[in-house]
Amino acid sequence: MPDRETIVGVISDTHGLLRPEAIAALRDVDRILHAGDVGNPEILDRLHELAPVTAVRGNIDRGTWAEALPENEFIEAEGVSIYMLHNVAHLDLKPEAAGVRVVIFGHSHQPKMEEKNGALYFNPGSAGPRRFQLPVTLGRLMINTGNVEAHLVRLDMQP
Repeated sequence: MPDRETIVGVISDTHGLLRPEAIAALRDVDRILHAGDVGNPEILDRLHELAPVTAVRGNIDRGTWAEALPENEFIEAEGVSIYMLHNVAHLDLKPEAAGVRVVIFGHSHQPKMEEKNGALYFNPGSAGPRRFQLPVTLGRLMINTGNVEAHLVRLDMQP
């Protein structure tokens, strides 16, 4: 039996705006992780129409719907342990000691992929309203037999 690749869509900082380009970029994923600052529960409902969604609460997420979202979450995908939180400054564990392969976070609106001590730190950037001159992006994780390949997807083609 061939190995199965799992595609995980990673989105953050939608701030109440789910762009058609984001929906198109997530249409073929197996699951979606939202790293906070969702903005309103309709965003999660729309994402759930595409794939199962796991989300954490960001600093702008308020109200009863947001209180149901955890501040952090462990996710397992194809043998890869993922830890998700909104603000990496609040990371409360050592990924290498906890067996975490990927740390997903948002908050800064700046896309980032960095390997540190055997863990991939991955910020998909902001898929919501443009901030400053930062690109509008989301991410994809290709996971196969314990291996992870991360990609950033630019949602706007403007310079």
